[in-house]
Amino acid sequence: MFCGVDEAGKGAVLGPLVVAAVACRTPRDLSGIPVKDSKALRPAERTRLSDLITGSLPTAVLVIDAADIDILRRCGSMNLLMARAHARVIAELRPHRAYVDACDVIASRYGRTVAACLDFSCRITAEHHADENRPVVSAASIVAKVARDRIIGDLSSSFGEIGSGYPSDARTIAFLENYIREHGKPPSCARASWETTRTLICRAEQSDLSRFSLF
Repeated sequence: MFCGVDEAGKGAVLGPLVVAAVACRTPRDLSGIPVKDSKALRPAERTRLSDLITGSLPTAVLVIDAADIDILRRCGSMNLLMARAHARVIAELRPHRAYVDACDVIASRYGRTVAACLDFSCRITAEHHADENRPVVSAASIVAKVARDRIIGDLSSSFGEIGSGYPSDARTIAFLENYIREHGKPPSCARASWETTRTLICRAEQSDLSRFSLF
């Protein structure tokens, strides 16, 4: 059995990191499912394909929320956090080979890091753009993206419009900026260790101090 691994939310400032693995016994297992990189699919199609994948193939999904990401980053780099998360979903399925989307500029080094986090023998192939080039990794990217989008939807129900959760999204930054201004701290769904969050906290503090400046 072999599997593909990918994640959603690695660079987000709001919401969790979701890592997914999808396993196949032969390449034909995916022949009836038109998988492709999740970013190239419309939301409704992603959801439909995710249901097909999870309903017919072994899958493993790991959700790491914002608070846990902040804690884990104190103990190591983001790449190490990712390697350990990739290893956890691989370990749940225990394939003899795994294809992972490399989270390091040196793909082979990332593969060795993932392998070192496993307690069983599994050949790890780490590649850049594996979500585009390996159907089994594309399948994992779809499952991860749909799972994270559902969580973001739940967070929006609790906090109001938070956008996609990524720093490049103006809605996300507007929400985070307003929340920090009103509450004096970031929301529980924010990654406090992220530079984006720290910058907005500093900006809010400077704004508060300016009100007490003497002229």
